Amino acid sequence: MLRVFNYSILFLALFITIGLFRGAEAGENTAYPVVIKHALGTTTIPKKPVRVATVAWANHEVPLALGIVPVGFAAANFGDDNGDGLLPWVDAKLKELGADKPVLFDEGDGIDFEAVAATQPDVILAAYSGLSQSDYDTLSQIAPVVAYPESAWATDWRDMIRLNSAGLGMAAEGDALIEKIEAEIAATVAEHPELKDKTAMFVTHLDATNLSVVNFYTENDTRVKFFADLGLKSPRSVREATKPGQFAASVSAERVDAFDDVDIVVSYGSQPLLDAVRAHLLLSRMPAVHKDALVMLGRDPVGTAANPTPLSIPWVLKDYVALLGAAVNKSQ
Repeated sequence: MLRVFNYSILFLALFITIGLFRGAEAGENTAYPVVIKHALGTTTIPKKPVRVATVAWANHEVPLALGIVPVGFAAANFGDDNGDGLLPWVDAKLKELGADKPVLFDEGDGIDFEAVAATQPDVILAAYSGLSQSDYDTLSQIAPVVAYPESAWATDWRDMIRLNSAGLGMAAEGDALIEKIEAEIAATVAEHPELKDKTAMFVTHLDATNLSVVNFYTENDTRVKFFADLGLKSPRSVREATKPGQFAASVSAERVDAFDDVDIVVSYGSQPLLDAVRAHLLLSRMPAVHKDALVMLGRDPVGTAANPTPLSIPWVLKDYVALLGAAVNKSQ
């Protein structure tokens, strides 16, 4: 029996090794040129890129997840606790790959085209971004650019992986990464059946000194799209208040009764803001607020990863889902 068991282990190890070899081989065997159509045009990548640069939020996480260290990417401007320009899951991945910190682009005032050009990239990944046509045209003078498929800042995490991995000549590996993340999400959500079919509203921000308006993300925003991955639904009230193409909408607090179909509310803020919402004459009438079914996110990793990305999802998934589950339990 021991000998049979050992042979089984040997066979399994050999199978995994062959699978990994074939995965790497698939990337090498991509037919070039690769042609990618997107909202800003059509990009042709003539040969497999070696030097990869990314701009905007989180695009660098796709090559990193696939084992490629970009020559440069945007510095983190939200959730960076120690000020090194790296979010914790990115820092951890760089260490796992044994890589030094690449060039970080300061995008506080927009894309730093000169800094991007200085890294001499073969391709620039920007599947999740807000590139203007002018931005795209300028970047395209540096290297082929992979832009968003339809609208600025509307690319969900799956399409971010699909487009950026295609730009790397690693479409098959990108699909495998999506399947892996989906399996992790499914396993975590299975531990929280209370989330199924509950409605969630993501409020963009609240001002404790002026709570006369409720600003919220629409179904076009990636944070709200992620709710569906977690078994949550978008309330009818939010859908009806959304105009085509909108990523955020606003409703006067005087119309807060429209949100009676919201089970939980997710937003950014600290305890003083939460106290102000609870004490507000109108907002306190929302069932979710009255029942304290609120999730207030800070500038910590969980708050940052509410906007899901390839590396952040496995990093904070359990914590984020647990917060949502606790809020749902209060809404009962």
